[in-house]
Order: sequence, then structure tokens, then C-alpha cells
Amino acid sequence: MAVYALTGFSLVSLLSFGYLSWDWMKPSLVADVATDPMEKSLPPAFARPPHIIFILTDDQGYHDVGYHGSDIQTPTLDRLAAEGVKLENYYIQPICTPSRSQLITGRYQIHTGLQHSIIRPRQPNCLPLDQVTLPQKLQEAGYSTHMVGKWHLGFYKKECLPTRRGFDTFLGSLTGNVDYYTYDNCDGPGVCGYDLHEGEDVAWDQSGKYSTFLYAQRVSKILESHSPKEPIFIYVAFQAVHTPLQSPKEYIYRYRSMGNVARRKYAAMVTCMDEAVKNITWALKKYGYYDNSVIVFSTDNGGQTFSGGSNWPLRGRKGTYWEGGVRGIGFVHSPLIKRKRRTSWALVHITDWYPTLVSLARGNLSNVPDLDGYNVWPAISEGKESPRTEILHNIDPLYNHAKYGSLEDGFGIWNTAVQASIRVGEWKLLTGDPGYSDWIPPQTLTNFPGSWWNLERLTDGLRKSVWLFNITADPYERYDLSDQRPDVVRTLLTRLVHYNRTAIPVRYPAENPRAHPDFNGGAWGPWASEDDGEEWEGGREPLKSRNKKKKCKICKLRSFFRKLNTRLMSNRI
Repeated sequence: MAVYALTGFSLVSLLSFGYLSWDWMKPSLVADVATDPMEKSLPPAFARPPHIIFILTDDQGYHDVGYHGSDIQTPTLDRLAAEGVKLENYYIQPICTPSRSQLITGRYQIHTGLQHSIIRPRQPNCLPLDQVTLPQKLQEAGYSTHMVGKWHLGFYKKECLPTRRGFDTFLGSLTGNVDYYTYDNCDGPGVCGYDLHEGEDVAWDQSGKYSTFLYAQRVSKILESHSPKEPIFIYVAFQAVHTPLQSPKEYIYRYRSMGNVARRKYAAMVTCMDEAVKNITWALKKYGYYDNSVIVFSTDNGGQTFSGGSNWPLRGRKGTYWEGGVRGIGFVHSPLIKRKRRTSWALVHITDWYPTLVSLARGNLSNVPDLDGYNVWPAISEGKESPRTEILHNIDPLYNHAKYGSLEDGFGIWNTAVQASIRVGEWKLLTGDPGYSDWIPPQTLTNFPGSWWNLERLTDGLRKSVWLFNITADPYERYDLSDQRPDVVRTLLTRLVHYNRTAIPVRYPAENPRAHPDFNGGAWGPWASEDDGEEWEGGREPLKSRNKKKKCKICKLRSFFRKLNTRLMSNRI
């Protein structure tokens, strides 16, 4: 992959845009938070359930936040993280749907059937309806629940929609990526439709509004109309900074000195999102929520390096199981944290937010057994040891099997051709094809250490299907220890075998032509009736419809685009 050099970056522009612009020379409302007198008078235990704001960004790279040394300006995120707890041993999933499903259910992908790829717009698939979701548990605890932003957990039936899965209100998109202004999404040539929804209706009237602005404004309106005396949960799933790379010109101007066009647009989108977070925080203070609030910030997967993102100095990118694909930006900001202004190295995974937030809400977890997440609030707030000691990154039996993997290489207990990854303690194991594995430096870096690059070029040519790293000592995954420590390899393979025995069949049905927006008023949305059901054969593919329809152009192209989508998975999700 070509590495583009940039010439540098500009100072903060004096230009501003719309309601998101504040005078940067004035004291920040976010910065004032630490001196709030209420912070000192909070009781040891919460007087009442806290307001919870969960902010999830899309495709933001590990390097792409100011406090990780980025050239991109994120003053709000930097302040919030500095005044809260930075999570520097925090893990997410390598692509969109898996991270969102694990956040919402508290379960690994292998326990929801979503362990392969993403949910595509034309698939009769969604988050399994038997799963009790995080917002549903918060509703049980007396919370008002709201979602703003990207869903990407399926919508072929109305039962799959956010408003049927625990959210009182919803404004956002159902598919994986849309135009930031027009909200159009194309799932192949000629298969295009509008995707912005208010509740269960198509929000045609909102077209033309930049989504980052629109979503931040909606959060402010929700807070204004709600009472801070009643607990509220708002899930803000920004579309930013996923492709297409679109941003108001005023933000691009700040990065006009960047030579790499993709990086310039991407940087503008990150800064715009940062200001949206600033306004959400301001609204929490203005309407009286802040003093009893918990703000969680998380990315959904690693950055896409050829779309402007950077995961430096981590290895890999979005769509891979290298650290650059699964280690996320994460922090918690709250006046309720007992030990603030610190960095936590406690092991935390995105599944942990489910039991953590339900516990904070004083909800009941007894009727949702076998969660894969842990309550990590004591580790975050008090600095205690994390209850988590291992993470199953995933087991994907459908992903292309590695050419040189075998059961023999897996000590007769695991086929190393299967894509899988697990971390146990300080050790991380990868089998099969983990995905693109280069170290991609920031586009502004001119002196790239060639030794690392050459090391990767050499390993690319080896016939390998097993990698082992001491991820604590070697977070950049430079030194494969699989040959030196076969005992550790065998131990971690045994853990994979254990998890695989608990896996349910993969849900990845063939696309259905009925989902075409042309058959649904020009918009993406539910297309199957409530009585329609999928007959699963081995849980992998739905049986062919008994009521076969005449073939059409869409049907003939379906197989072609499905294969093409699989090959381009990491580019489009």
C-alpha cells in the first residue's frame, strides 16, 4: 500500500459553522467541569440512578485523537478524557455490526450467530429477537431510552427496529453507511435508497442536514424536553467518521496544509464530531443533567487506513484481528468517578458495558444469564483490578480459510485454517487469516522505520496460520513467539475449543430481492411481514423460498454482488 506523506497541519481556523461553533478563546464549558462545587459534595453512593450517555464513533482510528499524539484536533475529547478515566487496554471488534451487537447484548458474536461479516441491507437478518438488549434492561430500571445515529443491526422486519428493541425514540440510519447530507445508500449499482428514519417512519424532511450536526441537535432537544429528575439513557452512534468522506468546508479549511486529501477530509470530520460532543456535554450542563451523569466514549473498530484513518503505532487496520483492528479509543467521564484524572490499564471489552451500565442503573441482571461481559465499574471508578482476564476476539468459520492451516498445526485439537483470535492474560493468539497486517504510519510521518516494514514483508511470504504475541510486552505485535512457546499456543487453542463448543450456528442468509428500495417507496426499511419467517438449515443459510418468484435483473446480479461484497468487506463496512 502506498504511504502518502503530508506536509503538516494548520492552526485552528477562526472560521466557524452554525450552532456548533464556539469562541475557542473563551473558557470552555467542558473545562469548567472539574471545578464544579457539586463534584466535592457527591455522596459515596449515587443518590439516584445516573444519566447515561454512550457515544460511539464509526471507523475512528486508534491514533486519531489528540491525546494519542494525533495531528487531528480533538480538544473536547482530550479534556473529557483527561478529567475522567482513559481506558488504554480497551478492546472492540474489527467491524461495525459485531461491535454494536456485543454492546447491545453483552455477548460475544459466537453467542448471537453474528460471527461472520456484517448484516447487509438486503439480508433477512437482524439482532436475534430472543436477545434482551441493554436499552430494554434500562427501561425495566425506569429509564427513558433514546437512540440517535447508526443502527446497523438489521431491519428486515419491524420487530428488528430500534424502537422494538428497547428505545423509546430513534433518529438515524438503519444501514451501514449513508451520504452525510442526502442520506442515500447504495448496496451495489442501481440498488440505492434513502435511509434516515424518525421512529419507524422515513424522515424525508431531514434531507440536506449534515448528520453530525443533526444528531447532536437531536440529543440537545431530547435533554431539553426531558426532566433531569428522571434517569435517561441516550445512545449516540455517530455516523462519523465512516466513509463517504464528507465535511463542511469550514472544517476542511483548518487542515488545508495537509497534502493527503483523504486524511484532510477525514481530519475535518473528526474535529466536527469533536465539537458535536462538546455541544452534547454543554447541553448536559445547561439542562441540569451533568452532575449525575456518566459519559462513555468508544470507537467501534479500528480506522480504515486507505480512507484517512490511522491506528499507528498498532499493527493492522479495520477488518483485521491485529491490534489496529480491535484496540479502541475509550474513556469514561463523570463527576461520579471516585478516582479521576488517570489512565486505566484494566482489561475492558465492549461486552462489558452491558452489565456495567445495568448495574449503575440498579437494574436486574439475574434474568440475563451467561453474559460474556463483566461489571467493570469498580475498575474504572476506583482503580480496582478488572474482573476480566481474557477476551475472545472471534471465531469465524465462514471466513476464507487460510491456505496453509491444518488440524495438525493445531495439535490435533484446532484447525488453524479457521480465522480466530483470543487473548488470555498477556498472551494473544491468532489463527487462520487475521487480515491485512502492515504497520501503517500516520500520513504526516516522513521517516518511517524501514526495519518494521521489511519485517512484515518477510512474514507475509511465510506459510503461517498461527501467531502468538505477548501483547503486554509487545503491544505492536512485532515478535511472533508461536515457535518459541508451543505450550502457550496449545493452552490458548484449548480455550478456543472451549468457546467453540458454546457457539451457535452462524446467521448469514442470502440476500433477498424484496429488500430493494424500489419496492419500498424508495427508502431502505422493513420489507418482510411480521408473519414471514426464515427456515434455517444448519443456521448458515436460509432454505430457498417455497414461493419462488420469477427471476429479475436484481436476482441475477445478487450472486455476483454478494461475492464482490465479501471480497470488499473491509472496504465497505
